Amino acid sequence: MEVNTFITICAFERSKKGMEFIMIKLKNLLIVILILIIIASVFVVIIMNHNETAVLANGTTISNKKYGWGVKRADNHEQPDISVYKSILDKYNGISMGNKDKKIVYLTFDQGYEAGYTPQILDTLKANNVKATFFITGHYLNSETDLVKRMINEGHIVGNHTVNHYSMPEISDDKIKTEILDLHSAVFEKTGYEMKYMRPPKGEFSERTLQLTSNLEYTTVMWSLAYDDYDENNQKGEEYAKKKILDNIHPGAVILLHATSKDNANVLDYCIKEIKNMGYEIKNIDEFIA
Repeated sequence: MEVNTFITICAFERSKKGMEFIMIKLKNLLIVILILIIIASVFVVIIMNHNETAVLANGTTISNKKYGWGVKRADNHEQPDISVYKSILDKYNGISMGNKDKKIVYLTFDQGYEAGYTPQILDTLKANNVKATFFITGHYLNSETDLVKRMINEGHIVGNHTVNHYSMPEISDDKIKTEILDLHSAVFEKTGYEMKYMRPPKGEFSERTLQLTSNLEYTTVMWSLAYDDYDENNQKGEEYAKKKILDNIHPGAVILLHATSKDNANVLDYCIKEIKNMGYEIKNIDEFIA
């Protein structure tokens, strides 16, 4: 065998062994990467499960899966479908929609901040002898104490919308208690009034938050009639507001309106009169009939 040929063969063998070595290394590396991916996936599942469960003092767990309250509207003034969430709410004696055989509706307002329309709303309610429920935040109480006092003095219910309007499933048990009880104490100190109803900020809740709210001796109040009225800078006109409210009135309706809506303030008198003309009574949440 010639020397050059021998050298070539040796070089080829070395190259072949080198490639085999590299392939083994790559295979081992892929196995390690695969194992790491599996481990990471397990941790993700653990974290997700942790976020969707909470451990109670007695060691049992309760779901912290977050829900956003929603309503599937019906036609012909029939009750909408809220069954997806209502069964969870009912478990903790919450309120969302009244008796289907009673032509009674309940009027509620959310008050995160004041846009200048609440005095008009209160004037309209007084003129029509209608009582409503106003869910306020800590900011609203501190900035509009006189309006809160007026609500109370005129026989309306003031409800708890928490201090800072956080999504409740996203905060701890202790933080939830602080958000509810600090506002409760502040309202009592400023007005002598004790709140007993609360509405979760953003309509977001879990079984854990409902149980905590109930344990604080609060009744959670959701709704069965609402519309896109919440953006002060994107009002769609009074005729739109009238249609959305009146077309969807149904027995037992818990109506949610935002007091930041100019349209709501302007159509409220008309809507109250039309609702009564349709044969409905407008009662306060204290008179709720399930």
